[in-house]
Amino acid sequence: MKPATRCLLVYPEFRSESFWNYRATCSLVGARYPAAPLGMITVAALLPESWDLRLVDRNVEELTDTDIEWADIVFAGGMISQQAALIDLIELIRERGKPIVVGGPDATSSPHLYHRATYLALGEAEITLPRWLADFESGTLRHVYEAGEELADVTGSPIPRFDLLKFNRYLHVGVQYARGCPFRCEFCDIIELFGRVPRVKGTDQMLAELDRLHGLGYRGHVDFVDDNFIGNQKALTSSFLPDLKTWLEGKRWPFEFSTEASINISDNETLLEMMQSVGFSAIFVGIESPDEDTLKATQKLQNTKRSIADSVRKIYSYGIFVNCGYIVGFDTEHDGVADGILHLIEASAVPVNMVGMLFALPNTQLQKRLAKEGRLSDGFELAPDGAGDQGASGLNFETLRPRVDILRDYRRVIDESFAPDAYFERVLDVGSALDCSQKKLRLPLRYVLRDMRGLFTLLFRMGITKSYRGRFWRTLGKLLRRNPKGLRYSIAMMALYLHFGEFRHYLITRLSDEIGRQENTAVAAPREEAASV
Repeated sequence: MKPATRCLLVYPEFRSESFWNYRATCSLVGARYPAAPLGMITVAALLPESWDLRLVDRNVEELTDTDIEWADIVFAGGMISQQAALIDLIELIRERGKPIVVGGPDATSSPHLYHRATYLALGEAEITLPRWLADFESGTLRHVYEAGEELADVTGSPIPRFDLLKFNRYLHVGVQYARGCPFRCEFCDIIELFGRVPRVKGTDQMLAELDRLHGLGYRGHVDFVDDNFIGNQKALTSSFLPDLKTWLEGKRWPFEFSTEASINISDNETLLEMMQSVGFSAIFVGIESPDEDTLKATQKLQNTKRSIADSVRKIYSYGIFVNCGYIVGFDTEHDGVADGILHLIEASAVPVNMVGMLFALPNTQLQKRLAKEGRLSDGFELAPDGAGDQGASGLNFETLRPRVDILRDYRRVIDESFAPDAYFERVLDVGSALDCSQKKLRLPLRYVLRDMRGLFTLLFRMGITKSYRGRFWRTLGKLLRRNPKGLRYSIAMMALYLHFGEFRHYLITRLSDEIGRQENTAVAAPREEAASV
């Protein structure tokens, strides 16, 4: 009998400081990283049942020589912020004489960067992996497998291999209901990778995934990692959410949910009511800019002709807190962009705002336009060293506004919006406004004890050791009086400041250094020109 193929699945590390790598907050409850690698365990589910699988997530554990020696073949993939780690992994695996299959969003967008991988699987794994496996069995493997324009039927996507995860190492576990987004934002690569027609899984299929998670003993936070959860609102309200509520009632409310959605979710009160009724507690919304001309120029039309702050506060009224994204560096923005962003952050009372510099991602409409205009930087597709996301990098093109002015505006937004008083004031505002009357999550004792230990650790770290401890205690006391039912969620938002407070200092230092270099270059240029005359 042929021995089982031993397959090592490796998820590369996010090496750099980032808005979303909030390890300090994770450590409160003994976790090591926020999110589990859903993509890798979905790939695992597509592999033959006869294969022997081992998962190594380098964000929570070491990749050992023993792991590599054990494997007959290695699978890996990642995003642009994992680029350097994945390229290094390819070299490591090659040195050990093992074949490696590489896929994922960054390899699909920039395959030339990964040419030293033994095999490339470009596009959605549901399409490329069966082709690779067929050639693997027949001994006719080739270097590159491409999906091209073909998109997967997600109703045939298997249940991810949640059993490969060590749940206690993560704050939450992800699932995916839909892929694609109906909008056409110029800077976004989602529509290029996954299309503009949202593809949704069947209700029974999705409930089977949650049932598998439940059966494995997981409880608590489940994140729908969809590109835009509300891309197909009819499917949500007519089938999935009603059936999800019935399932949750039958399981005695083991999960609560978060996701990403566009701001027009605030226009559908029926949808918001249903999301509240099944335990959605948070969504991420891309705001990008407070300037209507910029939103129109970048095709972010769903954010126009509305009060963004009113839309956000409407979402609060359904017990769902909002995290927002902003971008600095658009062609159409003006010198008052920092004022506009800071005003909107204050008016909407969103504590967590991922503010980043514009980055022209490969194959986006933005990248194609800048290429035609001759404005892309050399190596624009390379992730800068030490940069985990657009918060610490970006502007990989020639800007229309002076670059140093963009950097100064960006530094000001980070400095002022993440100052302790400003952050905790927004937590107080949103924590007072959240309607948590319908929260039904029921956690087993072991989870309750874990959270209690985390709370005591938080009270010590924030309430005793930090310089902002006075503001922390005042905010906590007011929230206890104003909205005790929402205290769990308000404390979670405060806990994130263990990361954001430090990240603020990191970004300001990094930006100040870059501003200094830009200013020195601007001073030196006229001198060099004069000396050459």
